Formats: sequence, structure tokens, C-alpha cells
Amino acid sequence: MLLLSGKQVLELYSPADAYQVVAEVMRRYSGGGVVQPVRTVLGYANDASLFASMPCHVAGEVDSGYGLKAVLHVPGNVERGIASHVGAILVFHPDTGRPLALIDATAVTALRTAAASAVATDALARPDAGDLALLGTGAQARSHLVAINRIRTLRRVRVWNRTPANAEQFRAWARSQVEVDVELMPTPAAALHDADLVCTTLGCSDPVVTAADISPGCHVNAVGSSVPGKRELDSAAVASCSIFVDSRESAMRESSEITMPIAERLIPSDRSFPEIGEVLLGLHPGRTSRDERTLYKSLGVAAQDVASGFALSGLARRQGVGTEIDIFG
Repeated sequence: MLLLSGKQVLELYSPADAYQVVAEVMRRYSGGGVVQPVRTVLGYANDASLFASMPCHVAGEVDSGYGLKAVLHVPGNVERGIASHVGAILVFHPDTGRPLALIDATAVTALRTAAASAVATDALARPDAGDLALLGTGAQARSHLVAINRIRTLRRVRVWNRTPANAEQFRAWARSQVEVDVELMPTPAAALHDADLVCTTLGCSDPVVTAADISPGCHVNAVGSSVPGKRELDSAAVASCSIFVDSRESAMRESSEITMPIAERLIPSDRSFPEIGEVLLGLHPGRTSRDERTLYKSLGVAAQDVASGFALSGLARRQGVGTEIDIFG
């Protein structure tokens, strides 16, 4: 079995690689090539941490087989100066069933989540979109800036974060990533004003984006609120958009940004939300007008992690990276 650290993942798995792997697995998911239950999430009353287990099987000629992602969200890690989401991805040899690779999940999650948003942006945003608003300055904000910059020519980048010092650090880091200066904004509304690309990476419980904040023709990637009870956009903001998801089943069971507007009767209860994979397969047209507001509600699916795990296993072995251990020896 091959062991890969987060540093090795970042060295091996480029945003371009992640884009290709994630786009393909989203096609397979919507085309019936993935067997995957909704993730199991466990919590303990005296602990703010949450544990999630996500098994799946991905069918196909490459980057396919059985795998599992196990991740623990530990809010207290932020104060410790380490990632709040920690865990591992385990993939199994397609023929023998033996463990093939065990990979740091934190690095993979950052890359594949941003790659999924880039795929959605490529499919749904206007071709000339280039005024980006970022809410949040953590790992996901950084990976999203890199991923979106790869597929669109950015004219302007504006950032809002609750902690000014973190925003300043993000701005300093971003100078080496994009050719435009990053502007720090005092409010979410100021960051979003006239933006045609938006990525929200906050994971907050109280929404910070209203319908009035979203400009006509804007595309929004709502990323941070990945468990029930979390919302970055309020109900009216969500209802004002054409909504696309990675998984209909997951969205209806896990996304308060989807279920709350339905409960408030701002969205019909029988509305079917198209998956990004269906857009990529040509089963849904995606954006239909220049002024249409589009929203990609990202929850992340295990298939993205497992396919990334198989891709990384192949890349690492071809390049001689990682540590091989024999757990059966």
C-alpha cells in the first residue's frame, strides 16, 4: 500500500489534473457509473467535532474501483493553527481488493472541491466573466482562486473575510497567483457588487449573501456550507438563481441552502435540480440567457475523492513518490 502525504499530493496533483478527473467523474456520477450512498455523519453531544464516512464505487476504464473517504471536522484545530478538516482517502486494487493507497484527505479535498467549482464555472458562467468575488480566505478560498484563474481571465478580484489580518495574508499570498491586485472589501455586499463570478467558502450558519447582492448574469459557487444547518446564501438569494448541484440526492438531504427555500415555499417542492454531470453530458442546457443567475451548490461527493485517489496512486507510482508499506507482511 502506498502512503501519500498532503505535501506530496500538492506536488503531484495539479489543478489541471484535478479538473480533468473531477469533470469525468461528475459525468460518470450523473450517467449511472457511480454507486454511492449519502455520507454517514456522526456527532457526539459533548464534542463539536463531526465525523463523516463516504464509501463508493466508481466504474470506468481509469481511476475506478472501490474507495472510502473518512474525514473529521474539528473546529478547535483553527486555534491550533492546523486544518479543521482532517482525514484520509483509501482506495483498493481493482483486481485483488488489497489496499492500494492511503492518502491525506485534506489536500485532496481542497483540490477536488475547487476543481468541481471550476468545472461548474466553465459549464455555467458567461464566457467573458472575470470579476471575481471571494468570501473567505482559508484553504478553499486559496484553491478556488487558483482554479478559477485557470479557466477564466480575471479582470478584478475582491475578497471579504471577518478577520482583517487573515484577509491581508490572503492578499499577500495572492500576488504570486494572479496578475490583478486583490481588493479587500468591508462587507460581503461590497465584494459582490457587480461581480459576475462568486465563490463562498465560509461555512457559516447565518447567511451573508442576499438576493440583492447577486448581479444579473452572475455565477455563484456556494462551497462552504456542506452540512445541514449551514448556509452562506439566504433563501431569497438561492431562489433567485437557476440551481445546479453535484448530487440531487445529497442536496435534498444535506443542504439547508436547498431545503430552507423549499420549506419557505420560495422554491416548488417538486422542483428537480439538474446535476453538473448532466450539463456536461448534454442532458441539460445549463445557462440559457446572459442575465440568468446560476448557482452551483457544492456538497462534494465521495466519487470525486475516490477517483482522485486512484489518479494520485497512478501518478505517484509512475514518478516514484510516496512510501510503500506491506500491511500483509
